[in-house]
Amino acid sequence: MLPGPPQAEAAPGAARSSGTAAVARTMENLDRAVVAVRRNSAEVLVSWRLLGLDPASTGFNVYRSTDGASSTKLNSQVLTGATNFTDATADLTKSNSYRVRPVVDGKEQASSKAFTLTADHAQEPVVRVPLEAGGPVKFTWVGDLDGDGTYDYVVDRQTSPQKIEAYRSDGTLLWRMDMGPNSTDQNNIEGGSATIDVGNWDGVTVHDLDGDGRAEVAVRIANGVTFGDGETFSYGDDEHQFIAVLDGRTGAARATAPVPDDYIADGPMYARFGVGHLNGSTPSLVAFMKNRVGSGSFNLMMTAWNFDGDTVERQWKWLRGDQAASDGHNTRIIDVDGDGKDEIAEIGFVLNGDGTLRYSLSSQGVVHGDRFYLAKMDPGRPGLQGYGIQQDNPSGLREYYYDATDGSMIWQHSEEGVSDVGRGLVGDIDPRHPGMEAWSFSGVHNAPRNELTEPDTSLAPWPALGIWWDGDTTMELLNNGKLEKWNPETPSPSNSLPRVLTTSRFGATGVGSAGNPTLVGDIMGDWREEAVYTDSDHDELIVFTTDQPTSTRLYTLAHNPAYRNDMTVKGYLQSHEVDYFLGDGMSEPPRPAIVYAPRAD
Repeated sequence: MLPGPPQAEAAPGAARSSGTAAVARTMENLDRAVVAVRRNSAEVLVSWRLLGLDPASTGFNVYRSTDGASSTKLNSQVLTGATNFTDATADLTKSNSYRVRPVVDGKEQASSKAFTLTADHAQEPVVRVPLEAGGPVKFTWVGDLDGDGTYDYVVDRQTSPQKIEAYRSDGTLLWRMDMGPNSTDQNNIEGGSATIDVGNWDGVTVHDLDGDGRAEVAVRIANGVTFGDGETFSYGDDEHQFIAVLDGRTGAARATAPVPDDYIADGPMYARFGVGHLNGSTPSLVAFMKNRVGSGSFNLMMTAWNFDGDTVERQWKWLRGDQAASDGHNTRIIDVDGDGKDEIAEIGFVLNGDGTLRYSLSSQGVVHGDRFYLAKMDPGRPGLQGYGIQQDNPSGLREYYYDATDGSMIWQHSEEGVSDVGRGLVGDIDPRHPGMEAWSFSGVHNAPRNELTEPDTSLAPWPALGIWWDGDTTMELLNNGKLEKWNPETPSPSNSLPRVLTTSRFGATGVGSAGNPTLVGDIMGDWREEAVYTDSDHDELIVFTTDQPTSTRLYTLAHNPAYRNDMTVKGYLQSHEVDYFLGDGMSEPPRPAIVYAPRAD
């Protein structure tokens, strides 16, 4: 159990201490997502979800069935701490199925679904999901497509033309969509009108947009795409684009709407999609779209869309025009002011949920950059904080840290000359200092204090991806297929960090030169995160899930509003963040202000 009082400072989206409750947002009605992996020759780690609205006193019993026999309870006392259990008594030459039953007020509740570890299963922190044969996969999304409470998978296929495929959680193919002839031009700056998932673009996301308990798939389309049910979308030209919302079970188009054509003279617009609760209660699709004016500057249009189950309608449109508002390669959709309603953030500006400009960082010298984060980096400061890096800033600005509520700058680091910083990361990697660290290539700084935690800046870890994996609450690092943990007591260069595991040893293949996973997120088991790769034949998802016990009890990150929003956005793959401080010495996070969607099954 986490130390500290049961109610920390209220996070954005949670009830306010003043007594004014934020509007509850509809979230997925998830199951326990029980998962079991062999830690070694004799032990199995079983873990499962604590849900966002579970009563604080909820305990669990763990059951095991061997070769289909009657189940045996494994724990002698109800488990009221962290939601994981190490089984050291199983006969691993046989098949073992694990399930949990919640205990509330001394009474056992309904059982979870079972997870089966096959006989003589490999010793690996991996769940393998079969795929149909196909081309390389760049991105994986998760959503409950069939309404049973378990995350299913949607993947792209980097073929020509491109394709999108949907699978049940067990690897059963649901449908395949063909993006058509307008997806064959896959230039990462100016591609085809139906091209998806190149460069920092995606144009696809997965979420339950109408609150019926089943996730939809949103896609930016154009003339010639063939939906998952075999129907072809036709339009009179190849330039106009549309927003399509697909049935997650069948791939059929449930609704389409035209993308505004303000900039159609400059060609198709690439897109990044995400989902947020702009009104505080129901989800909206957010589209960040750009195209290029000749070989020069870029047009930028942002729109929000509502899907009510029958039609998809545009809520608003924002055109940057000549406004000073620098964008980057990722979008964050998060409640920055604590009113329960999400805002839309770019590296250099924030829009309110109604599509008006909230603030721009341009007046403080911020231009384009590749990475930025919004999180509770300073547990001693109200609200959320932001950290970003810069690409070729003429002033020499390299990185900056600011108040996410109003954009006021807290600190900046500049150097002589112009440089493309390229990478940056935040997370608590040094428990000797309060709050999170923020770093690029100028050394690891404790963000709240703006102090180097290690004077030798050459000993900073490579700022690739963060992941919560092991038993403590500090963050691990995922860099080009290597899961690593920086040791601030005895720091080492980024090419020789202590290694936790190497993904290629389990058959995983990363994406691109960075060796990225197709997804990082809390998609099964307890609150620790999974990293999803494919094998080299692209016919299997290799889901890395922790084999390390923990004593920390947290509700699933997928029920945290900020984190779940982050899971819907791709762009240049970046780490997801919760809206409370998750790190060493943290307080117990407040209960999220959510309600569950109905269980469709």
